Amino acid sequence: MMRMVLPFLVVLAATLARAAPAPLFGIHFGSGDESNDKTATVSQADISAKILRPALFSRTAYCSAGSVSNMSCGAPCDATPNVKVLTAGGDDGAIPGFFVASDPDTQTIVVAHQGTEPHNILSIANDAEFLQVGANTTLFPKAGDGVKLHSGFQDTQGRTADLIMSTVQSGLSSTGFKQVLVTGHSLGAAVASLDAAMLRMALPDDVQVKSVVFGLPRVGNQDWADLFDTLIPDFIHVTNQNDPVPTVPPHDLDFEHPQGEIHITSVDGTTGDATMESCPGQENQVSVVAYGGVERKVLTRPHDFRIAQPETRSWTSRSRTTLARTSTASPSVARLALHECQLSRRRGSGAA
Repeated sequence: MMRMVLPFLVVLAATLARAAPAPLFGIHFGSGDESNDKTATVSQADISAKILRPALFSRTAYCSAGSVSNMSCGAPCDATPNVKVLTAGGDDGAIPGFFVASDPDTQTIVVAHQGTEPHNILSIANDAEFLQVGANTTLFPKAGDGVKLHSGFQDTQGRTADLIMSTVQSGLSSTGFKQVLVTGHSLGAAVASLDAAMLRMALPDDVQVKSVVFGLPRVGNQDWADLFDTLIPDFIHVTNQNDPVPTVPPHDLDFEHPQGEIHITSVDGTTGDATMESCPGQENQVSVVAYGGVERKVLTRPHDFRIAQPETRSWTSRSRTTLARTSTASPSVARLALHECQLSRRRGSGAA
């Protein structure tokens, strides 16, 4: 029923935004800040230094928990050979795949979350609720009354929050590391951003919390985006050409992206090399105009900035454009560990 009603509500959103400042049926209408700052090209050095390794971990999160636990998932695990997994879990449904690991190469505790499995209706349902609710003040004690979050994303994050928190704390204590990286793709990006905020609020100030995510849907309202910008000021969320998922939930339903967008503008179909632009501010409108349409990530391409298919998945896809090679010896600078795939089954426009 929700999927039938939502398209109608989205159409009405622009009309009702000014007429209904208060929540209507639990749905907030209106839109927040937008940026008109000029975009800038991201150097290949920055792509390699800041984005490549999180992409490798986001890809590994799509492998089964069992294969991740002993780092036996083939190419995804082989790309980060010195990593020690501290915990892994998920059921591809109410609890999407995740893992926490120590990465001695970067002296970092890593948290990674899987995105939506397109053939699992429970995962897709996690993404379908556009209702905003108050932040869980146990997990987010610094969130004020004005902070509102996507109910489905918050519920999903809450199912693993205690385990993530305790494992990260234990990992930091046992290794002496002072840095945490939180990453994920799609639904996993939404959960990762919530984890990053939770960890930043709870961990000591001398522990640095970084987050780099891929294909991030909007997670909360303007107050959430503002709070997140203060908590994770160096946040990066990578969007890919016409991917529709970063455009949901709609901006007109009072959802707002935080700052930190880096947009893939093109990919060389032969080499896999990607060009990227940094889009300053929240909801950068220069990039919207430059890369096509009112919302540049319109429904002209499926959300398959999909991270390379692990060996354990039964669903099929055919590789469309390779953005990265997985060789640990020579990870080409602009080749991210992501594969653009055309899934054999198109998923719905609201699924992440």
